[in-house]
Amino acid sequence: MIEQTLDIPTADGAMNSFVVHPEEGGPHPVVFFYMDAPGWREELRDMARRLASVGYFVVLPNLYYRLTRDFWLTERTEAKMAHMFSLMATLDRATTVCDTAALLRFVDAHAAADATRIGAVGYCMSGPFVMWAAAEWPQRIGAIASIHGANMVTDKADSPHRMPPQIRCESYFACAEIDKWAPPADVEALGAALRDAGTSHRLEWYPGVEHGFVFPQRAVYDRAAAERHWERLFSLFERTLRARA
Repeated sequence: MIEQTLDIPTADGAMNSFVVHPEEGGPHPVVFFYMDAPGWREELRDMARRLASVGYFVVLPNLYYRLTRDFWLTERTEAKMAHMFSLMATLDRATTVCDTAALLRFVDAHAAADATRIGAVGYCMSGPFVMWAAAEWPQRIGAIASIHGANMVTDKADSPHRMPPQIRCESYFACAEIDKWAPPADVEALGAALRDAGTSHRLEWYPGVEHGFVFPQRAVYDRAAAERHWERLFSLFERTLRARA
């Protein structure tokens, strides 16, 4: 495997990013890995490595780069949680479009990346980001996955649940049964919007698990459910990206 930590230039500054891909056999299909709210950290880099190990060119950017290059929520104290939420509040559809445009330019120019085959996965706060990216670039994004995505239904004009009519790729949604950031009513509204738009999708409940269940370093980690999410990701990207080679 080849790993790099480098800066990807964006309209708003240098976005420090982790890039990992197989050493041989390229160019490889691309996966953009949008981080969750607790920050850019080794736990996520290990997950990016797992994706890359089955044949993908994975880019994991630090989405908080506008304010910090190294935030990581190591303790869930009131002050540190408040700081995390303040960082999270700086990200929206506009920043997602800015950052994704930079990621597209980066993979377009990289010899090891097959930029004609691009997927994206978002966790928690970045569940909406993959939907915004797919809606903005329907001809470029070939598959998206939102894993216990937060704030998928809001009253804003750019609410993720309003994006399905603009999305052309297959999408997957993993929903934790116990999740205050994605309550059943929101998931039902998202499912209805996906069905109404007629876009190819799978929305799957993960019974008995909590928000964040995929992360090995979380107290709520559930190995069986986490492994199911990996099976779903691998299947989705195999079907939509690798099968297009």
